[in-house]
Amino acid sequence: MARNGVSLQISTDIIEFVKSKDMQRGQHLPLQMLADHFRVSRAPVMSALKKLEGRGIVQAEPNRGYFLLVDGDQIETPAMQVPQEADGNDPAYFRIAEDRLAGKLPERVSENELMRLYDLPRTKLLKLLHRIADEGWIERLPGNGWAFRQTLTSRESYEEGYVFRAVIEQQAMLLPTFQPDAEGFRRARELQTALRDGGFETWSRAEIFKTNNEFHEMLVACSRNGFFLDSLKRINRLRRLIEYHITIDRSRLPQQTAEHLHILDLVEGGRREEAAAFLHDHILGASRIKTPKV
Repeated sequence: MARNGVSLQISTDIIEFVKSKDMQRGQHLPLQMLADHFRVSRAPVMSALKKLEGRGIVQAEPNRGYFLLVDGDQIETPAMQVPQEADGNDPAYFRIAEDRLAGKLPERVSENELMRLYDLPRTKLLKLLHRIADEGWIERLPGNGWAFRQTLTSRESYEEGYVFRAVIEQQAMLLPTFQPDAEGFRRARELQTALRDGGFETWSRAEIFKTNNEFHEMLVACSRNGFFLDSLKRINRLRRLIEYHITIDRSRLPQQTAEHLHILDLVEGGRREEAAAFLHDHILGASRIKTPKV
């Protein structure tokens, strides 16, 4: 990947790091800490921080380093700013996913073994493994070993996952603590509209999966019940691998996004029970269309 692509990817990674840690304005972003976290040298991190400074997200202070200028939850990440190789379209990434689903990879693997199997340099392999670890389907063991985590790998478990989602997402919306998140709804509407109006033809599988996951997780987060949200996030991590295995039918995406937008309309119109019922049917409908033959 070109140097500019690396710094652009790390810029995105830093934003996601800041948001995941719920960091606040004024907090320090130590250069070495970020380099260690992303397992890169200091140079691309410095370049990425300079890009973020140009966007008004961070500010450099002489002899002190970089500090956040805004709260993490106020930072918006453009949906398609990641270079293609970095956004999950890397052939080696999908080869690992396919081989794991096909049972060609054991539960535990070493870095040397993976380097040999996929003809990858260690730096490239580590970048892929850390991406996969962030997605939740592999974890690092002491030394240079890695262990694949449990995922949905059968037709039956995949269908059961959709039934589980339909039930908990509907019930989360019906809880008395449910309160629409105005900013979350605005952002979801923006992304779903962009996906409907052409994005369905050009966005990567990873970006589409991420955008739609975030839509459903945003809705469940409005329940203000962490157990519902944690359960949904877990099932989404488990199904990620098999989702990438499915040949995506892009022709159905405009209808899917139209249904997402309709759910937002119903909730904002005060018709929450109707929205919850529609959400339940929407999820089960997606299951009937997408359940793979595995």
